[in-house]
Amino acid sequence: MIQQKLTGMERGWWVISLENLVWLPQGELPSGTARQWSLQGHMARPIGEWLGETVWLVCQKMASEMASPRMVASQSPKLFQLVGRGIQLAEFYRSHHHCGYCGHEMQHSQHEWACLCNHCHERYYPQIEPCVIVGIRRDDHILLAQHQHHRNGIHTVLAGFVEVGETLEETVHREVMEESGIKIRNLRYVASQPWPFPQSLMMGFLADYDSGEIQHDPVELISADWYHYDDLPLIPPSDTIARRLIEETVALCRNT
Repeated sequence: MIQQKLTGMERGWWVISLENLVWLPQGELPSGTARQWSLQGHMARPIGEWLGETVWLVCQKMASEMASPRMVASQSPKLFQLVGRGIQLAEFYRSHHHCGYCGHEMQHSQHEWACLCNHCHERYYPQIEPCVIVGIRRDDHILLAQHQHHRNGIHTVLAGFVEVGETLEETVHREVMEESGIKIRNLRYVASQPWPFPQSLMMGFLADYDSGEIQHDPVELISADWYHYDDLPLIPPSDTIARRLIEETVALCRNT
């Protein structure tokens, strides 16, 4: 975690990030020595390991080829996770130059992901936004929705952020009711996925339909409907937890 000035001899993978973007020359995460990428003199810190080599974070914006980390998602889930860590840390450091309590300049901890105020001794850590996502089955159909921010025709499962004072289970029931107007039962946890857009942790569930008729929330959704498991619209790519929940729900539908 110790930040250091690059001499040019350091080797590894380079997450060069600022403002939620990452540098991807030719669409790939750069690897090799710091000198190869003209990074000597910049400040960097190790944030993990990939294929036996260090993954470095450099908090800066390059002149060109800054892109969304989604381009890395299809290469490897683990690499995407490390890139996401770098992007979130870069944004954390960018937004914590000064203490929110007393206004004095912050210092980076050398022992943990934190910013420290030497004046009032406040300590800040990166914030993670918990979010639930759920695949819902009704006999041999799955509930899929087209979100307002998905203008490319993708249909996916319902999701939403956890509110203050809620359990994850309460969030799922509330979000499903608010977005689709139905009630669910037999809720069970499946898996989670870090999602750096900008700093979410997606927690996935499966559930069964209980009652009610679909009345989608037009503020959040363009549409929502039941789809037979072998006649699905365009769905998210395979590197997302949404796709996993859809595939697991489809498997359950086939066994109905």
